[in-house]
Amino acid sequence: MSNDTNKLVVLVSRGLDDERATVAWTLANAGIASGQEVTMFLVSSGVDLVRRGAADLVQMNPNDPSMKELIGKFIANGGTVWACPPCAALRGYTEADFIEGVTITGAGPFHDLVKSGAATICL
Repeated sequence: MSNDTNKLVVLVSRGLDDERATVAWTLANAGIASGQEVTMFLVSSGVDLVRRGAADLVQMNPNDPSMKELIGKFIANGGTVWACPPCAALRGYTEADFIEGVTITGAGPFHDLVKSGAATICL
């Protein structure tokens, strides 16, 4: 097992009605700004964050950027976004329902990153 300390995985289970979702994307963007390879793994209501149009008008805290800005910046700067397959299916979502840059993928790749030494944050 290698120890890849330049990778960060943020597991997000909070959706559009929870301020912790903003915190997750803020931490992820900070990770990218510090030079880390960052992956967001969205589970439960976290998958709602990247449904087309869902975050367009969401701003949890007036002192923070909007959810759309946070997610857009993350993807534009090379962040990876994965959505949990059963969580997406439960809501009737396919990859076509998500913004560009989101991939539906299972827990295997998440565990591969963890096993290789990636730091993890769960919100």
